[in-house]
Amino acid sequence: MAENNNILEKLDGLESRFEEVSTLITDPDVINDQQRYVKLTKEYKDLGDIMDARKRYIACLNAIKEAKDVLANEADADMKEMAREELQENEELLPKLEEEIKMALVPKDPEDAKNVQMEIRAGTGGDEACLFAGDLFNMYNKFCESKGWKLSITSVSDGAVGGFKEIDFAVTGDNVYGILKYESGVHRVQRVPATETQGRMHTSAATVAVLPEADKFEVHINEGDIKWDTFRSSGAGGQNVNKVSSGVRLRYPWKNPNTGETEEILIECTETRDQPKNKERALSRLYTFIYDKEHSKYVNDIASRRKSLVSTGDRSAKIRTYNFPQGRVTDHRIGYTTHDLQGFLNGNIQDMIDALTIAENAEKLKESEL
Repeated sequence: MAENNNILEKLDGLESRFEEVSTLITDPDVINDQQRYVKLTKEYKDLGDIMDARKRYIACLNAIKEAKDVLANEADADMKEMAREELQENEELLPKLEEEIKMALVPKDPEDAKNVQMEIRAGTGGDEACLFAGDLFNMYNKFCESKGWKLSITSVSDGAVGGFKEIDFAVTGDNVYGILKYESGVHRVQRVPATETQGRMHTSAATVAVLPEADKFEVHINEGDIKWDTFRSSGAGGQNVNKVSSGVRLRYPWKNPNTGETEEILIECTETRDQPKNKERALSRLYTFIYDKEHSKYVNDIASRRKSLVSTGDRSAKIRTYNFPQGRVTDHRIGYTTHDLQGFLNGNIQDMIDALTIAENAEKLKESEL
């Protein structure tokens, strides 16, 4: 029962959070904060599913206990027979419920639900690598069609004899990143190219990058931290300019995301004779300045992530091999092989993705000590 207790302890801890979230999503302040409300309603749904599983799990444990009590203390043969059936049924159900709860308790990647940007680039192998990049694109295109997802090409560079040197595309739908994220890496093909006259087998590679779509980028400024000064503008514009303090200067303490240090941003605006308009323009410039700085860090983060996902296009950094003479596809991360190469290239890649998901969840379960 130690394992049962371990699972129940974790579930009991979540029950109070479920009650807290249930209250929060009815709070008018939370409802008005759209970003927070969306996040909490998703958490409420996820926790609701776990609470439902908890009820079924406790009912199953209670039914086992009651059936054992009847078998130990009841003299009536019919009652004992019913208890035996009840016990067998619930003892078979218990491990299934435990597995369901364990999977529900695995920490979810908040990015799994996002849409994705994908890139396929021909690596080593010249024209043959471009043709293989084209095969991979067709494979993903068919897979997306089978899932009811929308695929739209954003940029393309064609290969000299067909296929692509590079193709970038967006995929939108349900849980897209959670399913396609395992495709990031170097894909290797072994086959006799159509361009090969001697019938020799070649090895070529193409790289695939799968990136979660960015959230709408927002700049958060605490306007209470802005220090405002006003001063008299100088320059053309007659007497009024020098007499009225229409020029504005703002100072804002900003934490630089690259260095982690707080810097003071200084912005002056003397564009109009109207002080409120100058204030408005200075504030707008502050937003633009911070957006540019923070957005460039965000873009750099994505670029470094892409580098680590994609590697270099070198044949040695492979995640998967497509071997045409043997008609097989092997994923080297989990040692999974399918001998339906043609079906795989026609978009039947779900079984491979399921195997990768199970392997990843098993790792996460170990980490969460369930």
